[in-house]
Amino acid sequence: MTILEDKPGTHAGNDIFEHLESEVRSYSRGWPTVFETASGSWLRSEDGKDYLDFFAGAGALNYGHNNPILKSALVDYIMKDGITHGLDMMTTAKRDLLETFERVILQPRGLDYKVQFPGPTGTNTVEAALKLARKVTGRESIINFTNAFHGMTLGALSVTGNSMKRAGAGVPLVHATPMPFDNYFNGVTEDFQWFSRVLDDSGSGLNRPAAVIVETVQGEGGVNVARAEWLRALADLCSEREILLIVDDVQMGCGRTGKFFSFEEAGITPDIVTLSKSIGGYGLPMALTLFKRELDVWGPGEHNGTFRGNSPSFITATEALNHYWTNDELERGTLRKGERIHQTFMNLSDMFEGVSTRGRGLVQGLVFEDPSDAQKVCAIAFEKGLLAETSGPSDQVVKLLPPLTISDDELEYGLNILAEATAKVRS
Repeated sequence: MTILEDKPGTHAGNDIFEHLESEVRSYSRGWPTVFETASGSWLRSEDGKDYLDFFAGAGALNYGHNNPILKSALVDYIMKDGITHGLDMMTTAKRDLLETFERVILQPRGLDYKVQFPGPTGTNTVEAALKLARKVTGRESIINFTNAFHGMTLGALSVTGNSMKRAGAGVPLVHATPMPFDNYFNGVTEDFQWFSRVLDDSGSGLNRPAAVIVETVQGEGGVNVARAEWLRALADLCSEREILLIVDDVQMGCGRTGKFFSFEEAGITPDIVTLSKSIGGYGLPMALTLFKRELDVWGPGEHNGTFRGNSPSFITATEALNHYWTNDELERGTLRKGERIHQTFMNLSDMFEGVSTRGRGLVQGLVFEDPSDAQKVCAIAFEKGLLAETSGPSDQVVKLLPPLTISDDELEYGLNILAEATAKVRS
């Protein structure tokens, strides 16, 4: 028998991941299989087992895996030798995307935003938003919220709440002040009472902030949903005090909560919006930073990035906008399927003590008082062929982010698995 491990540079089976890949890997620990192909709402491992995906690339695959409509447009573009890498040069692919984004998304919503391509990830667009807010206002401080998650680079990490992720910075994370997110005090006190008081009190010691950054639904923070009236009050507070409002729509945008932007339901118009994940359509890297026209004070090249011009993403993004956002069919389906998940989770909450639920659209959470129960439910679900992750400061929430294009039958199949897993853990 040949033992491959004895030969330098060769490793059998899955040993290469443990041998060569960093200990920082995480999802592969909870889902210990090697995936090979994916289509729609399903992934298949190399040993032929199928897994229903209630994770969707952490929200980067709102239109599913290898969406055939988007794939066809991408293959055609590649086969025509379309520009792949363009920095911020003018290309036909970028022009088509900008024209489509303005026609399909901005104009129908009365939004007069400029569009910046900051680099291809969520943390890139958050960094651009923070830098721009500071440049526009001349102030340094940013207000963020408890349990927020905005990215893993230093600026984005400074406005993130998770202590484990913050500790990884290795340096002080400064110029940010956390405030309580909606219902942080469980209705005991008015959320903005402290915020508005320290802003107006010259003795509070709070530096006047350049901006407030907020998620309408905190996905990584545990599926914490901000009420529409809370968001409106926050927007009013910022407007009255000349503080810029940044909405981080990296995970909750592109239809995850129903409408294209998650803040639409509240009827607010943020000064700056960050988009990534599913804006590329096909799971390809892409990010946008949107901001009101009068805030465009950048000098040429003042914020840039080698891969901000990812043209294949422009192609699939344009196709996704044209196919899914010229009518309300996807939005209505998202809300209907979200309600179906909510009903199932409400039933489980009624059946088992210490279980509750919260969410909007197709981001839904099943919350366990004992965090280990959430982790056990996800482990059992994986064994039964379902991918779901945990979130929250103690990983106490089973968080669902299925593709928006998931079928009703697929949704029911996955919900049955979760119900069985919950019953097994709580029995």
